[in-house]
Amino acid sequence: MKFTKMQGLGNDYLYCPAGHLPSSAASLSRRLSDRHFGVGSDGMIWILPSQRADFAMRIFNADGSEANMCGNGIRCVGKYVYDKGLTQKTVLQIETLCGIKTLRLLVAGGAVQAVSVEMGTALVGAPAELALGPDRLVCIPVDMGNPHAVFFVPEPDAVQAFGPLVQKHPSFPDGVNAEFVRLTGPQRLRMRVWERGSGITMACGTGACAAASAAVAAGHCVPDIPITVELDGGCLEILVRQDFSVTMTGPAAFVFEGETDDEVE
Repeated sequence: MKFTKMQGLGNDYLYCPAGHLPSSAASLSRRLSDRHFGVGSDGMIWILPSQRADFAMRIFNADGSEANMCGNGIRCVGKYVYDKGLTQKTVLQIETLCGIKTLRLLVAGGAVQAVSVEMGTALVGAPAELALGPDRLVCIPVDMGNPHAVFFVPEPDAVQAFGPLVQKHPSFPDGVNAEFVRLTGPQRLRMRVWERGSGITMACGTGACAAASAAVAAGHCVPDIPITVELDGGCLEILVRQDFSVTMTGPAAFVFEGETDDEVE
């Protein structure tokens, strides 16, 4: 099985084009994502044919669970299919488990340098107070096609202490992506994330969209002006409109290509 390792702001996945999703996708992701006994990644993303769009993507986390959407991952899919010559389009439709997303590829020198993704409409819920051990923190739930809990905190390093507790909280029986966010300036956020199924990661595209949407809903930021979200791996530009439709723009990069002895069935 051949794969390409790619990363968006350090959020790294193994990308595999295939004619169909293999039955072993979950177990392959668990084994190959291991950073000591495997290749090392936050998961695997399969690039597949689609009857409804230009391509489809299926995302498996490092623990083998399947994710509906990955913002950093879908940007890398756009770069992969263009740079590998699978398409000449610079506007693409990608089918995900939470709908079809439109990508605009920013090309220079014959290669994709950045990708803008229409992420859909953020569904921002009412703030809720959670008991996390002896502490109580207020979160803003946001649905970006996958679930998020956004916490505005004095220090985003709180992710280390509270991320595992949020993940196990009874309010989120199916797990949740937890974002810990600090306002650092006008239209600027610093964010760290605990991703469902992967733990702390360098970046989370849907998480950045959720954080920016929660910031607009809470009055920390204004709509229709880009918000810079600084993550451990770099910055994303998030535009949240009045109707809470969201556009994400950021980079995607190849890391290396490899081959394993695994057979795909």
